[in-house]
Amino acid sequence: MYVDFTLAIPTYNGASRLPELLERLQNQLHTEHFSWEIIVVDNNSTDNTAKIVQNYQASWQHPYPLKYCFEPKQGAAHARHTAVKQAQGKYIGFLDDDNYPTSNWVAAAYEFGEKHPNAGAYASQIHPNWEVQPPANFQRIAPFLAITERGNLPLLYEPEKKLLPPSAGLVVRREAWLKSVPNQAILTGRIAGNMLTGEDLEMLSHIQKSGWKIWYNPEMEIYHQIPHWRLQREYLIPFFRGIGLSRFVTRTVSLKPWIRPIALLAYTINDLKKIFFHLLKYRLQVKTELVAACEMQLFVSSLISPFYLWKNGYFNK
Repeated sequence: MYVDFTLAIPTYNGASRLPELLERLQNQLHTEHFSWEIIVVDNNSTDNTAKIVQNYQASWQHPYPLKYCFEPKQGAAHARHTAVKQAQGKYIGFLDDDNYPTSNWVAAAYEFGEKHPNAGAYASQIHPNWEVQPPANFQRIAPFLAITERGNLPLLYEPEKKLLPPSAGLVVRREAWLKSVPNQAILTGRIAGNMLTGEDLEMLSHIQKSGWKIWYNPEMEIYHQIPHWRLQREYLIPFFRGIGLSRFVTRTVSLKPWIRPIALLAYTINDLKKIFFHLLKYRLQVKTELVAACEMQLFVSSLISPFYLWKNGYFNK
């Protein structure tokens, strides 16, 4: 059955977070003039995520269905591919299980797509909901935690600026995905024991490379729940290492193969410059101060990214 909009929720062990999100989705406003559905993609959870969804399904009394599917391959890229396969909608909106939307999110997402037929994907305005307040200088690295506050007017992500939004609160035109995104990604997302990320940027790069526009839509607002442990050094250093190690893919996926060796040289020189000037500016703080340490980890991991990916067989995919 064809529907206008699919809301997909990839989740891993989201039993404690899903109820709040599902409650908010039951209270969406101004959706009467189009059809939509919700799909929870259980990405190999080991808690009672499936039971939580089943309980909601048993008492679900809404015109938009609540569906459940299971994806055994760990990684956000696998979960999103499964969502696209299962989706019936012209547009597919992705919410993580810790992304709580405002009451008009679904309506705003559908209407933006209808008004912008060249939009292959468009992103939300994402506000943080900190469990504890971050350090005063944390704004330097906050965007890496899927916080996107770029003003109250729509903005176009221009290819030459090499900037793309996170997948949290992202809407993708199904046609753009099917025509642009390969079935086998190089990056698959963080899994237990491996923080390598960037799968969302790889996907968006393919869509943008195919000629579709990527937008920021501030009328789609969500609140990202950020627990205290995501501000701790034990989480952040591996997190930034994973971002950096994926960077050769996210930097070059949109480039023609013959340009990539040239890009490798240019990025290597640029990363070395960033490391040098960061050390010059912060000196020993790169070991003791959290934000400076995260930035240094990002620069160093970005430098070694192509060699790490080659050594670990990522380019054989």
